[in-house]
Amino acid sequence: MATPTYIFGHRNPDADAICSALAYADFKRRTTGGDFRAARCGNSNARIDAILDHFGVPLPPFISDVTPRLRDQMTSEVVTVGPGDTCARALELIDEHDFQLLPVVRPDRTLLGVLSIFQLGEYFIPKSGGGRDIRRVESSLDSVISALDAQVLHVERAEVVEPLWVRVAAMDLESFRRFQSSGDIPPERSVIVVGDRSDIQTSAIELGVRLLVVTGGLEVEPRIIESAKARGTSIISSHHDTATTAWTIRTAARVDSVMGEAPARFSAHDPVDSVRRRTSQLDPSVFMVTDDGGRLEGVFTRRDLLLPSSTRLILVDHNELSQAVAGADQVQIVEVVDHHRLGDLRTEEPILFINRPVGSTCTIVADKYRAAQITPSREMAGILMGGLVSDTLNLRSPTTTPIDREILGWLEELTQVTGAELAEIIFSSGSVVADSPPAAVLALDRKEYEEGGRRFAISQVEELGFEQFWERGPELSAELERFRSEEQLDFAILMVTDVKTQDSLLVVKGGAELIDAISYPAVIEREVFRLSGVVSRKKQLLPFITGVLKRSQPES
Repeated sequence: MATPTYIFGHRNPDADAICSALAYADFKRRTTGGDFRAARCGNSNARIDAILDHFGVPLPPFISDVTPRLRDQMTSEVVTVGPGDTCARALELIDEHDFQLLPVVRPDRTLLGVLSIFQLGEYFIPKSGGGRDIRRVESSLDSVISALDAQVLHVERAEVVEPLWVRVAAMDLESFRRFQSSGDIPPERSVIVVGDRSDIQTSAIELGVRLLVVTGGLEVEPRIIESAKARGTSIISSHHDTATTAWTIRTAARVDSVMGEAPARFSAHDPVDSVRRRTSQLDPSVFMVTDDGGRLEGVFTRRDLLLPSSTRLILVDHNELSQAVAGADQVQIVEVVDHHRLGDLRTEEPILFINRPVGSTCTIVADKYRAAQITPSREMAGILMGGLVSDTLNLRSPTTTPIDREILGWLEELTQVTGAELAEIIFSSGSVVADSPPAAVLALDRKEYEEGGRRFAISQVEELGFEQFWERGPELSAELERFRSEEQLDFAILMVTDVKTQDSLLVVKGGAELIDAISYPAVIEREVFRLSGVVSRKKQLLPFITGVLKRSQPES
């Protein structure tokens, strides 16, 4: 299944950011057939809601963070073994899938441990001096029979899991009796592997061994079988030779008798960057991912962590990482559509970057529909119109260009709604200042910048008059200073624009050199200024501020 490409506006989205994301997702789907989805990383507001409600378009889903998580890099379809499976079964899976390690899980996927090719190697080839260990097998006769594909001649308590020791009776009868009686392994724990030596077969039964395995597929005398039944000794026939039979019996060992503890466990929600650091000094080559209940969700290797993220983003109405959705710097940004100044964006590969000096991103998206000779639906045309009208203050902003006017006329024909009618709906949808907490007012359309080593933020709200601002001015001023101090900014600004008079009030906190350079009339000394005819943060206020900062830098 193809991974969708998400289209995001900036963190504190305005109508242009939301509407351009929605419309561009529609345009990309119609022109490429791909899976493109609009999303938002900030809250909506009354004006955005007014536009979307009027044209019957739902708000994009909220996604706060696209940081690559372990769930994006891990393997979810994991081959496992159970604690009661045999080493033979584990070896089959390792060989079939070319694995080095298998998770050991209960039926409910609870992780118990891991079984690696190295642990199996140590089991089958123990260290020097471990002769007793090399003969030990923790298993049931059922598992031994299955591993050998043996013929059952007589078996008792086949399902019981027990420690057993394997011995090959490659000796004469007297040596066998002497060896068996002098050993430290009781007969009832012994598995005797022998060929067609009826004398040793009889002696083993008389000694009361747990299992007698006759190799080579040779026929066993009826009297031997009857004797085994009488003495309670299990007896089976293996078609393998003696050496192969002895080795194969050891593969019948239960997995839980050989497995080791699971290495460090991780959560599927862990950020890949964090996991990469945590695993850099750890030994295992494969790591486990479990849920809160300890159930296995996936596995991953260090190589998986080096793969590029599969998440793909298109940024609209911004091109600065400081304004982008959290984690954007760790995923693939494949396209940008914007109308602001160039920011700090860096990509590993060339991308499509559309940046045009027009009044809104919606203007650019609408023009792409026209260039492709595609007519947007009334709903898409309506929200494109909403973003354009909102961002250009219905063509009254100094950022307005002839192409904005041309596009608005085209959209008016498609929607049968005039720009003036839509502007009335948008700007009369409620007062942001009156209806929102101070922190929300500042966050609604806030952008952060860095210029000449100074970090600052500018928030902008549009109102019908300044009455509501003066009612809540002290609260907004205090919140602005709190935000500046908390974020350790050099200064923070709130720009309140009256869409009727096309004037703005500027509230400034911090930045003494900026305050000293403001030539506009002060309404409140060194704090609130009236900016007549200034309505654009991008084209009027930001150039003024960056100019002041550049002039204040000491000459080198």
